[in-house]
Formats: sequence, C-alpha cells, structure tokens
Amino acid sequence: MDCRRLGLAEAEPGAFDQVLKALGNRHEAAYLATLTDVTDLSRVPFQERSEATRDAVRSSTPVLYQPLLTANAPFSPDVTIVGVPDFLVRYGDGYRVRDCKVARRVSEHEEILEQLDLYGWLYESTFGHPPAGIEVVAGTGDIVPLPYDQGRQALATLERMQAVLDNGLSDYIPVGWSKCGGCAYWDHCWLKAVASEDPAVLPDVDQGTASAFREMGIGSYRDLPSRFTKDALSELKRPVGTRMQRVGSKATSILNHARAFTTGEVIVLSRPGIPASDNYVMFDLEGLPPQLNETEKIYLWGTQVFGVNPKPCLQAVADFGADGDRNGWMQFLDNAAGIFACLGDIPFVHWAPYEKTHVRKYIERFGDPAGVGVRVLKNLCDLLPITKKAVVLPDPSYSIKLVEKRAGYQRTLPESNGAWSMAEYIKAVETEDEDLRKETMDKIMLYNREDLEATWAVMGWLGGVVDERSC
Repeated sequence: MDCRRLGLAEAEPGAFDQVLKALGNRHEAAYLATLTDVTDLSRVPFQERSEATRDAVRSSTPVLYQPLLTANAPFSPDVTIVGVPDFLVRYGDGYRVRDCKVARRVSEHEEILEQLDLYGWLYESTFGHPPAGIEVVAGTGDIVPLPYDQGRQALATLERMQAVLDNGLSDYIPVGWSKCGGCAYWDHCWLKAVASEDPAVLPDVDQGTASAFREMGIGSYRDLPSRFTKDALSELKRPVGTRMQRVGSKATSILNHARAFTTGEVIVLSRPGIPASDNYVMFDLEGLPPQLNETEKIYLWGTQVFGVNPKPCLQAVADFGADGDRNGWMQFLDNAAGIFACLGDIPFVHWAPYEKTHVRKYIERFGDPAGVGVRVLKNLCDLLPITKKAVVLPDPSYSIKLVEKRAGYQRTLPESNGAWSMAEYIKAVETEDEDLRKETMDKIMLYNREDLEATWAVMGWLGGVVDERSC
C-alpha cells in the first residue's frame, strides 16, 4: 500500500525489520549457493526484467533468480500487480515458484501463504497455465509445498487495500499495543487513539472488544465504568476469529484500567507478593526466536545480586564458535552455582515467563550436570504477575520499559529494546571485524545490565508505591 496517498510519510524500517531482512538475505544467499545453472535476473534493470523473465521461461532456462511477474488486477484494470519471487525452477514442462522465508513453521504464517499464492496467480496470468507448484524454502532448510488457490485470498486482500487507497481510512481498525509497537506509523495511529481516549489503548481490550465498544457507541474509556458493571461487561460477547466469545474474567481489569486512565493515577489493589529475602538476583536473558536462527538461542544470560550483599553483574555470553550456545549455558550454570554457594537459595527475579521457559529448554537441550538449573527454576520469581495483582497502571501495557519509567529508572541507551538487541547481535555475528564485534557486544551487555537494574528499580518502587497509597 502506498501510504503517501493517505497523507502518511514514508516509513523507515525498525530494528526488528532490519533483523528479518538481514537474516532473510543470508538464508536466500545460502540456498542460492546450492543451485546450478542459475540465470540471475537481479542485475537486469527493473523496467526490463518482466520481458527478460518471459524470454528466459520461453528458453526453458533451468533456474531463474529474482524473476519479475506482472498482471493487471482483476478488480481494477488501472492497477498492475507486481511480484518478484526468489526463484522459478524448471520442473517438467513448467516451473515451480519458490521463495525463501526464515520462518520455520510456514503453515502458521497466513501472509506467506497469500504471498506465494499470489506469485502463482501472477505466473498463471503471465504464461497462461498454472505453475508446476508453489514452494517455500523454510528457515529449517526444508522445501515446503503449499496449496495453490489461484490467488483468491491474496487478491481479495489487495482489493480491500485498494478500497482504502481510493476511499481513505474510513473503517474503524482498533490499535493494539503489541500489534502497533513495531509499526513505523505509530505516530499516526497510536497517538491518535490515545488523544481520542479510544478504549483500544487499555490493556486487555483486544481487537474484538474494541470493535464491540465502537458498535455500542462507546468512543472513550471514560464511559466504560458508567456503562458496565463487572458482571455485565464479563457477559459482553465480541468476535474472536470466527466465533463470538464473552469478555469474561478480563472485565475487572478493563474497568480498573479505564478508571486509572481517566485519573492518570496508579490504583493499589494489594501488597505485592514478593518473597522476603535479604538479597535478590535480578535475572534477564537476551535471545533469538526460532524463526531467526536454526534453533532458539539465548546469547546472553544476565544476573546481578542486589540487596544487603550486592554483587557485580555476571553475564554468560554464547561465543561465536560451533559450541557457543552450549558454552553460554554452562557459564550461566557456573555463575548461578557461585551465587547459591555464597548466598544460598535466594529469589531469581525476572519479568514475564521468558526466563522460566528458556531455563527449562536449556536443561533439556544441554543438560544440568550439577542440578543448578533445576535449583534456579525452584527459586524463580516472576515480577510481572506480582505487579499486575498489586497495582493498576494508567499505561497501555505492563512492559518493563513502561513500568520502569514509573519507578524513575533512566537508561543510558533509551532507544534500545529487545528488537534492537537482536539486530545488534546479528551485526556481531555477521561481521569479520573483531573490534566492531567487541564494540557491538559491549553495547548489548550494557543494555542487559540496564534491564537488570530496571527490574530492581521496579521491585523497589512497587513496594514503595503500595506503602504510600496504603497510608
């Protein structure tokens, strides 16, 4: 979609988009290196490539790299649809359309299915017969065949997008913290929703609930407490996929957050259930999700003891060798063993389930020779659900990056986040410059240390704000 036609500025790709692009290019190049008799059309000027693609297919060229396919849109003769699949691979009397994707579970990505189906439709429109198949080279390295449906769903999606371009953004599309967080058009949509007090900015108001409120004529979260009791809101049905479901147990949270947003004040619900201890370990991981690596990888295990007997930050880093992942895990176990030996079974405080999930995964992956990993699991303390049970925040999310601001914590790397960390790590992996690699890893380690400090700051703030409001 050309957002400039809607009055929006050209968007710059975010850190996570850059990670995906870098890994996608690497994945594509690695697969390209396995092929022979390849005609590289990427060097052909774009305006000439469509005809070059037709000529290469007429000549039964074995493999075409970066071909260009075009066709007039069936919903508008003035619209030309353009597609550049990674490969056309000769098969029998026809060609298979093949594209590289870093995703490991292709069937879970509707956008990939639509894109490849559209490429198949473009091929059929260009050459008068269906492709011999449409396929994805997945992040696992497997070639995954996909069903061909003559581009029906993709064309329907494009037709809706064209209607938006022709008619403007007239339909209500709810914002969402997770959905909008990485979007380059944040300033256009999210800030507009905040300014209008759209209920969609509240935690636990999903897309279906926001749409249901809109249909009822509720345009501001200020109106929710007067329109609903907890029981009435819990019975409200909203669309979830193809079904209608009750709001249910989220009703209490929605109404509490509506009140907090209206006043701008923190609402105290109860004392935080933090286990008593003289010392606490703040615990934070930096990792790559599985679609960005051959296996899900933790590249930094950060721990630091705070309290009566504070200790320096300990960071176990996965090195860049073949056994780097295992070495990082074993170093973390050594670090944790040293903490236990010095201070006994103290809480390992983290934010959200990520740390617990990955300690378990790494025990399964590389073992736990001395039982330290299991001991860490027994001492984990997730501060996120404790915070949610203790306070209602006038914020759209319980992201640590938002809560730490309420705790007064300030970072030296204010623009950094998990996507930034991944992008920097990929930079470190890709470079041959050892000085640049060290500089990059030093920044990631600083970011991780600040995550640990922020968690400690939030923990202290949480007890303080509850005591203050309880007086």
